Amino acid sequence: MASKSQEILKEVVQHLAGQVGAQVTISIDISAYFPDGVSDDVVRTVTENCRTLKFKISGFEEE
Repeated sequence: MASKSQEILKEVVQHLAGQVGAQVTISIDISAYFPDGVSDDVVRTVTENCRTLKFKISGFEEE
């Protein structure tokens, strides 16, 4: 994942952000499906990490 992120930064974001007066926003949408559910430990860890990373929106949904 890190190498793909670096490639996006180098090949896309760098060119946009290099323009005078540019204001660049990067959004990431993460979706995961767990056919057998996910453990409480994973929910707790991911929720805390999202909070630490200052995600605007995060959470788990049940279907």
